[in-house]
Amino acid sequence: MSAVLSLPANPSNFRDLAAGVRSVPVRRNVLFRSDHLGALDANDARQILALGIRRVLDFRGVDERTSAVCALPKVQVHSLAIEPTIVQVLSELTAQGHKLSEDDVVGHMQDTYRGFVRTSTHRFAEFFNHLLESDDPTVFHCTAGKDRTGFAAALVLHALGATREEVMHDYLLTNDRLKPPSSFWHHLEPRAAAVLWGVRPEFLQAAFDAIDQDYGGIEGYLREGLRLGPAERARLNALYRR
Repeated sequence: MSAVLSLPANPSNFRDLAAGVRSVPVRRNVLFRSDHLGALDANDARQILALGIRRVLDFRGVDERTSAVCALPKVQVHSLAIEPTIVQVLSELTAQGHKLSEDDVVGHMQDTYRGFVRTSTHRFAEFFNHLLESDDPTVFHCTAGKDRTGFAAALVLHALGATREEVMHDYLLTNDRLKPPSSFWHHLEPRAAAVLWGVRPEFLQAAFDAIDQDYGGIEGYLREGLRLGPAERARLNALYRR
């Protein structure tokens, strides 16, 4: 069994993807999920590099990346850009004078997750292509490490055989770890703004529902959407299961 390594306190949503999986022997200390790596101090960076990190897979859009460049030295950073459309949509609606309720924001978040399946599958396929190249210790992240990263984490865990309950448990851990800044979306009602800084089962379920509708289930999506055939699944297991 792999030793449990010390994880940094910052970024707050940084964690070992294997930590909550008991049903299958997923390797620890290899795949880490996180919020962005652009605000690390020297100690934070040192702690992350001590984990052996060699590869960073970044789901952030162009402006997100340029405003908070990865602060880890001497690692290979790969951009898998998925633009944060939820921010644009809500900004446009509030600018037009719409007063968005909590339910409104939940609905828009569900649309975002459906979009992961219907417009960004190619990015998640690229993500798996990188994972299949080697088992170099890797961090994958977006800005808050909750939505784009959360969906990617769910796909990896499913592909490795974790249960749906374990997948959802990992996804919801963000609510215990990520704290909103005091000025976050101040022009929204507090309950509506809080929706944006957390995760809910119905967000991830919206993606699963889109997968069921478009691909007949998660196995069909892994096979047809992400191009993970028998050979790729076998290699994924060889790299990331004990």
